[in-house]
Amino acid sequence: MDETVTTTPDPQVDAPPRGWRPPARSGTTLIMIVVIAVLAVLAILYAWRLPPFAGLREDTDNAYVRGKVTIISPQVSGYVTAVPVQDFAEVKAGQVLATIDDRIYRARVAQAEANVAAQEAALANSAQAQRSRETATLSQDAAIASARAQRDKARADMRRADTLVADGSISAREHDQTRAALLAADATVRQAEAGRAIGTQDVRTVMVGRGGLQAAVEAAKAQLRLAQIDLDNTVIRAPVDGQLSEIGVRNGAFVSPGTQLLFLVPHDVWIVANFKEAQTRDMRIGQPVTFRVDALGNVKLRGHVESLAPAAGSEFAVIKSDNATGNFVKVAQRIAVRIAIEPGQSMPRRLQPGMSVEVAIDTRGGGR
Repeated sequence: MDETVTTTPDPQVDAPPRGWRPPARSGTTLIMIVVIAVLAVLAILYAWRLPPFAGLREDTDNAYVRGKVTIISPQVSGYVTAVPVQDFAEVKAGQVLATIDDRIYRARVAQAEANVAAQEAALANSAQAQRSRETATLSQDAAIASARAQRDKARADMRRADTLVADGSISAREHDQTRAALLAADATVRQAEAGRAIGTQDVRTVMVGRGGLQAAVEAAKAQLRLAQIDLDNTVIRAPVDGQLSEIGVRNGAFVSPGTQLLFLVPHDVWIVANFKEAQTRDMRIGQPVTFRVDALGNVKLRGHVESLAPAAGSEFAVIKSDNATGNFVKVAQRIAVRIAIEPGQSMPRRLQPGMSVEVAIDTRGGGR
């Protein structure tokens, strides 16, 4: 007879299977997860400029470094005799950049100086002629005085003759002679006075002619100044401090006024950023700006809004974008914003006009 062996089940070994559960998390872990999720959401909102970050900053990569690039051109024509500078050299204001053959212009200055001397001599002759005429009028005054004295004597003789002819002391013939002498004396006085008037008019004629001579002297001096200016312009100098571009002229080249020789780039630069019109809603002068320049890597520089353009860029275009055909597509216009670079930074020394810039304006900043 077989015996059946019964065993008692072990609760630890033969326990019924149950479902898997993850280990319980602590409160610190949950807080960290929530914080990370919130930060991720905020980062997405900030990147897409959604509330509450909407309008806090406006940025664009349509921006460039600008400067007062100066075209160096001659004001006179001639052959270039020297170019004492090199490509991309640093120059100071007044430094000689090029010289033009000045022999013709020196001759013109000498000719103008001679013309001035001739006109001044003519003016001096006029002054001498005036003094001579004035001296002649003094002689005519003496002649008038002498003629008047003779007339007074003739009048006295006439009065005596009238008395003597009445009592028969003199004859009628002698009386007539005395009267004729009086008439001759009167004529002599009038002649002397007429000569004096002629002399006065001669003096006035000289004085009137002197005005024309003085004008001729001033015209000659003006011609001398023009000739001197042309002579000075044969030496082309740097108008301001800056750095030169590639030199486009060499010795022996013939140049004329307006010929482009080279460019001079001053160190005074700024940034012009072109924002979409909707981006300029909250922009004000004085708001802080941060920007990056492609040529300087990831270096972040500072500036501030200096001014905004008075009109959209399309208003300054030669050909206007007006469309009268009835087909219209709205295109966001660009407004130029001028940005001044904050002083005291070292990297802006390397900024050069034409470099590309990425600009961000903090529209929360104070401004006007």
